[in-house]
Amino acid sequence: MRFDRRLFTHFDWTLLLILLLILTAGLVNLYSAGFAFSQDTSLCLKQIRWIVLGLVCMVLAFSVDYRYIIRHAYFIYGITVVLLLIVLFYGYMTHGSRRWILFMGFSFQPSELMKLAIILVLAKYFDENKLQRSLLLKDLVFPAVLMIVPFFLILQQPDLGTALVVFIIFVSMVLFIGVNWKALGVVCVTGMALLPMAWFLLRDYQKERILTLFAPEKDPLGAGYHIIQSMIAIGSGGWWGKGFLQGTQTHLRFLPEQQTDFVFSVFAEEWGFIGVAILMILFLSLIVWGLKISLYSKDYLGTLIAFGITMLIAWSVFINVGMVLGLLPVVGIPLPFMSYGGSSIVVLLIAMGLLMNISMRRFLLHS
Repeated sequence: MRFDRRLFTHFDWTLLLILLLILTAGLVNLYSAGFAFSQDTSLCLKQIRWIVLGLVCMVLAFSVDYRYIIRHAYFIYGITVVLLLIVLFYGYMTHGSRRWILFMGFSFQPSELMKLAIILVLAKYFDENKLQRSLLLKDLVFPAVLMIVPFFLILQQPDLGTALVVFIIFVSMVLFIGVNWKALGVVCVTGMALLPMAWFLLRDYQKERILTLFAPEKDPLGAGYHIIQSMIAIGSGGWWGKGFLQGTQTHLRFLPEQQTDFVFSVFAEEWGFIGVAILMILFLSLIVWGLKISLYSKDYLGTLIAFGITMLIAWSVFINVGMVLGLLPVVGIPLPFMSYGGSSIVVLLIAMGLLMNISMRRFLLHS
């Protein structure tokens, strides 16, 4: 294991620039969201500290050959599953959910790490077993078990949003590789048959959120409050927005969870349609660039890792934005690089480091 100085020549400055622009937009927006609560910069300063830690981890992630890192994929996955079990029995509970481990004054959310761990372990499995096209049912059994274990552990916290992301990453990677049409048919029929069972596994408030999606106005002060206030904030932004620190829904505290799940609503209210369009172009650029890295990777392993990471970003953005627009149920998925949260930002920056790693090393014939 060593760092090749030739990698500096092929460093992916485009990816870094897009990332820094989104992080900057996130910090500016978080300053406004936090200012509404405390009239100071404490929330933004905490996020800056997490970003600095994440950037350090990102440097480490792109400095070490990803093929060396992937050797430990099962270990990383196993440790994360153990952490999820610890959360289940000894985790810190807040707002009715047990999702965090407290250690020396810091809190850590293992389910965020599982988003990356499932990508690494699936990539390792499919690469080692030379599964590159037309997967059969027998090829899907072990990967499905790898996904199902953390899926149900996270669901018990309860954290439906993160559990869904783990499931969607699995489906995305499987479909990317390719599935035998007969196997795909069996899986689809089985999934449809189990769908009613999944409904009964949901908590009452999760069912309420799904039903509220279709008629939030029926309970404007209860289950529909989040969606209604979010749509008011987004709509009131108009074309150009109300201006930095001028969002009324934000600063009069009508908008709930405005520093985490609904941070996009804060941005839309203050920067308007034009600002949102620019932000979405940045996210789209990041996703397209990630797919390009996957396409031009020097090996199949890099292709799978890069695709998995890109899908993690793409689906998180899609679900979060759909959620705050009232198009999808409120399931608690943060907006990548913009929502407040240490565990999320650090894991995402590690993932970006791996993307840079794969991008740089595709130019080296021997590395």
